[in-house]
Amino acid sequence: MAESLFDILNKEAQRKNLDMRSRSARNWFQAQAKKMLDVQSSTLLKDPGLKQVQRVIPGHMHMFVYDPKTKEKLPYYDKFPLTIFVDVAPGGFYGLNLHYLAPGIRAKFLDALLETVEGDILAGEGKFSDLAYQKLKNVNRMKYFKPCFKHYLTSHIQSRIVKVESKDWTTAIFLPSEDFSKRRKTYVWGQSRGMY
Repeated sequence: MAESLFDILNKEAQRKNLDMRSRSARNWFQAQAKKMLDVQSSTLLKDPGLKQVQRVIPGHMHMFVYDPKTKEKLPYYDKFPLTIFVDVAPGGFYGLNLHYLAPGIRAKFLDALLETVEGDILAGEGKFSDLAYQKLKNVNRMKYFKPCFKHYLTSHIQSRIVKVESKDWTTAIFLPSEDFSKRRKTYVWGQSRGMY
């Protein structure tokens, strides 16, 4: 059986004695991501390190292929979101798609979100809790949520849904798996900067 991309990167980080929440770990993961250039959604959806689930699960991070209902009206959108489930919504759910932030800002936002985690992150049992819209809006360290907060319709998910285990969150945020339509990622990240 093929080894998971997440396992490969995590083992290499451990060999280098990197603390997964440190700046040096972030820099190392970003350098590895730049070497990869592009990670295809079809490859990640089959990665043995990701668990296929029937539906998105509150407090967890997921990946899936998405085709927005109103894509003609949107200035840009991500076809392969890296999303943290926040709450149920009409026809689907609200999620935080971290791809709308540049990798360095994703890391800062993930650090703030980690303060809400219940369970053992390194054992893969971590879960985000209490990510209600009002809390995100009113806590300054959560300010990066604004461009990420999206309404996803379950009927527009076009692939299997995979769950990213908490031990792999840091790796996932640095993978160059964003797949924006209509605009380049650097443009999207610039627009997001203007929102926070």
